[in-house]
Amino acid sequence: MYLLDTNILLEILLDQTNKEQCKQFIIANEGSLNISDFSLFSIAIVLFKAKAFNEYSNFLKTITETMNIRTLPFEEHSQIIETSKKIKLDFDDSYQHGIAKFFGLKIITMDKDFKKVKDLDVQFL
Repeated sequence: MYLLDTNILLEILLDQTNKEQCKQFIIANEGSLNISDFSLFSIAIVLFKAKAFNEYSNFLKTITETMNIRTLPFEEHSQIIETSKKIKLDFDDSYQHGIAKFFGLKIITMDKDFKKVKDLDVQFL
């Protein structure tokens, strides 16, 4: 089971350089994909700012049909602070780390900050 980092989905939605590689990963792993609620909100912020409401609507439809949306239980939030202090990750990466650890997921990302993570399985695209 995989946790897609926000950048994987934005790569596709914003038609960026590595979008085909990200699409291929998603297609090849359909049924085992998860995103965090934080990723969902981050993508919403980017798309709303660009007034890309139709794209957001289509995105919502796609993810609710193909992916699990994960939320870190409130009682686990103190671990975000510890992760940030220990591994030197910012809030969004620490939150993704917490989701992956809590649900036993492998992080799929293009964010080089995750190279610091040694206690979880991380795959870079």
